[in-house]
Amino acid sequence: MIRVIVVDDQTLVRQGIRSLLDLTDDIEVTGEADDGMSALAAIEEHAPDVVLLDLRMPRHDGIWTLNALRERAGDAPPVLVLTTFDSDTLVLDAMRAGAGGYLLKDVTLERLTRAIRVLAGGGTLISPSITERLMRAVGRRPPPDEAGLPAIQQLTERELEVLRLVAEGYSNREIARALFLAEGTVKNHVSTVLLKLGARDRTNAVLRALHAHVLD
Repeated sequence: MIRVIVVDDQTLVRQGIRSLLDLTDDIEVTGEADDGMSALAAIEEHAPDVVLLDLRMPRHDGIWTLNALRERAGDAPPVLVLTTFDSDTLVLDAMRAGAGGYLLKDVTLERLTRAIRVLAGGGTLISPSITERLMRAVGRRPPPDEAGLPAIQQLTERELEVLRLVAEGYSNREIARALFLAEGTVKNHVSTVLLKLGARDRTNAVLRALHAHVLD
């Protein structure tokens, strides 16, 4: 079973997500929290495989929670953000803070469970609509001050194909099927993309590519 904690300040939302996930055979909600501080306590108690996190909460919000988890040792679970897209800045902040997945709250159960499984398996998932929104945001404002970013090397056409599919939330296996490649070959392409973009993970690679207009 994939153990999940739901973090949202609205009781009805938490109960609704729990009820939906109860319909699955391999995902179990083991805990709930209504803000970042209680989320950290719940994570410590239940050791979840994935955290579902709202961004807008009173007291300690989602960005605070992501930053707090990033400061922990390597045992921090992956975080799937469920947001209503209050602002482009909020989404960008969540990406920089280390969220591993981003979905709208009106997502279908199928999409939600797929995202949970992807994150539990060590992958990342970015909704295409979020990618489009981020591209618009990056296009109308200067990139954040990130002194020391390595120069982005030229990506090959194949690497760009892989990066676009990563930005759309595809797993390595799905990319392999879409491009008719071996999964090991896709993994090698992803590793090369991370190296060329100077990125620490897939999410950071997408963000850097957006900043550099590589995905335009």
